[in-house]
This record gives sequence, C-alpha cells and structure tokens, in this order.
Amino acid sequence: QVQLVESGGGLVQPGGSLRLSCAPSRSIFSFNSMAWYRQAPGNERELVARALRWGSPNYADSVKGRFAISRDNAKNTVYLQMNSLKSEDTAVYYCNAQEVDSTEYWGQGTQVTVSS
Repeated sequence: QVQLVESGGGLVQPGGSLRLSCAPSRSIFSFNSMAWYRQAPGNERELVARALRWGSPNYADSVKGRFAISRDNAKNTVYLQMNSLKSEDTAVYYCNAQEVDSTEYWGQGTQVTVSS
C-alpha cells in the first residue's frame, strides 16, 4: 500500500505564502501523475495542480499564476508553492498519486487557512 505523507499547512494572512510537501513511500517516478486537490467545507474536492510524468503541469484557473507544483527528485518529494494566498484558498489540501492504470492514492490532508 502506497502512503503519501503531507506537511506544510497552517494559518497565513491574505497575500502570504505557504509551501506544501508530499513524500510518497515509493518513487515519484513510478506514478503517471502526482497532484494536489483541495476541499473547502460544503464543497466538492477539486483539482488544484497536476504534474504528469511527462509534459507541462496543469492548474485550476483559480490558482494560475499564484501556485506552482514541482518535484525534488533527490528528496522524492512533490511540492505545492502557494503565493498571494486569498481567503478562498482556505481548504484541506490533499496529495494524490495516480498509476498508469488509474489506481489512485491519497494523503491524509493538510489544513490551509488564509485569514487575517
């Protein structure tokens, strides 16, 4: 069973930055994609950013230009750098890893709260 360990959430003021980390128990290159999703209270879980094994990452329109997904191969970790945070970014953020056969794995979630 693959485990995804997330960290980096917290409380930040509007306009601030946070970096989320996701460390899988298996090589990040063994997955077809790795992604970040989020779920705010009363809302469905939504895709924030996805990094494919090959090709450019894609982002939700609401975070384009503010968030960036990246991989550190040496640390076997995927990051979500979040800048210019807004109150509407408040949510539980989940790391996701997907196999070629579409099998998915999820992290436990980390809370991000943007508030003054």
